[in-house]
Amino acid sequence: MERDYTEDERHAIEQGAEALGLSVGDAFARLGEQTCDVYLNNVAYWRNIPKAVWRYIIGGYPVIKKWLSYREERVLARALTTEEAREVTNMARRIAAVCLLSPALDANYSKSKNDTYQWPK
Repeated sequence: MERDYTEDERHAIEQGAEALGLSVGDAFARLGEQTCDVYLNNVAYWRNIPKAVWRYIIGGYPVIKKWLSYREERVLARALTTEEAREVTNMARRIAAVCLLSPALDANYSKSKNDTYQWPK
């Protein structure tokens, strides 16, 4: 379920942006202006997964959604374990970090690409 960030969630992102040396605008541009609550069932859900994190794609698939699809109860014939549920949280955090660090990662890649060692022939 997509929704707007709460005031506390916005404040946390603003603080995190400052710690990374990003402007607040850049942080929201990379994470998205909305967030998602991802429901596992009627009781359990992951709260505040930024929209860009939920939609983050590798290999043509949205990472978290695909990971969860392979672990549906009807596929595994069992419920998610506590460790698997925590992995979704950890995965969302890692993807958010990649989203926020992407300008620095891109700059580092460009610098290393342009400053390569010329091996003698």
